[in-house]
Amino acid sequence: MEEAKGANQYNSIIVPSVQEMVKEKMIKTVPQRYIRSDLDKTEITDDSGPRTEIPIIDLNLLCSSTSMTSEIDKLDLACKEWGFFQANSKFLDKVKSEIQDHFNLPMEEKKKLWQQPGEIEGFGQSFVVSEEQKLDWSDMFYLTMQPVLSRKPHLFPKLPLPFRDTLERYSTEVKSVAKILLGNMARALKIKPEEILEELFDDKLGQKLRMNYYPPCPEPDQVIGVTPHSDATGLTILLQVNEVEGLQIKKDGKWVTVKPLPNAFVVNIGDMLEIITNGTYKSIEHRGVVNSEKERISVAAFHNMGMGKVVGPLRSLVERQKGALFRSVTIEEFLKVLFSRELDGKAFLDVWRI
Repeated sequence: MEEAKGANQYNSIIVPSVQEMVKEKMIKTVPQRYIRSDLDKTEITDDSGPRTEIPIIDLNLLCSSTSMTSEIDKLDLACKEWGFFQANSKFLDKVKSEIQDHFNLPMEEKKKLWQQPGEIEGFGQSFVVSEEQKLDWSDMFYLTMQPVLSRKPHLFPKLPLPFRDTLERYSTEVKSVAKILLGNMARALKIKPEEILEELFDDKLGQKLRMNYYPPCPEPDQVIGVTPHSDATGLTILLQVNEVEGLQIKKDGKWVTVKPLPNAFVVNIGDMLEIITNGTYKSIEHRGVVNSEKERISVAAFHNMGMGKVVGPLRSLVERQKGALFRSVTIEEFLKVLFSRELDGKAFLDVWRI
């Protein structure tokens, strides 16, 4: 039970629901705390072409004995040059509709599932560390799925049973996709798959789901749905629930809009994996933007090393590259520092650089 105890260190100041604010007040202007004068005005690339469309990886080919090698090469290139890719997958439409229903619960029901003091799980926002901090134009629902013993007893059991069962199936499926990808990344790096899978992302692999709701905004250019950041996670697998554009990644100094593909996940490398691969694979800065007409909904599955592990460059890669680019740190310290900070580009990764 050490993990549950330690997790209470990680909290976020409780803030109002943006979804409810939009619904109840029918606002025409954005409240001051959401206006972002610091928004990155970097050019947005909207041309289509090989430089502006993130790679697509075929999971079926990754598992095929005849075409695996060429697809692993594509995966390796995507992780080195983009840090992002889309991957085809079969998933239940049911999870999409039930996540939409979850955000449409009456406020009286949501309050039963709201963040509690000293916790980050439940409805709310994350990485809010001061009362003066500017807020994102979004709500989230955040919960631990793996390992099962780490689930919050006051949260997961209170979800409606059909939704709970759907999340169980979804969690299992996404975890298997993560393991396929991590194993093939190891092959691409010419290290034994068990170096990543068994030593780092073993049966203690942590999986957390973050469901994101971005309401329409009357002044979308004044706000940000999610502050620019790189994920601290190992591997993130994102499902764009209603396929509304809004995810942008930074490529060659410009923002590139990710065009959602039907029946596909968006996968990205996190800081943890950049550290483990000693900088070979890159975590990439990305953000969420909003629009004035449509809500956007997504769910991110974050896959992390389990408690008791050490986050640091793999020895075989350090020897091959003749030096470590990052220092090693316990996962507990890694998470403690993470949740004590605001999101800020790749600044969190810089904490661990040598």
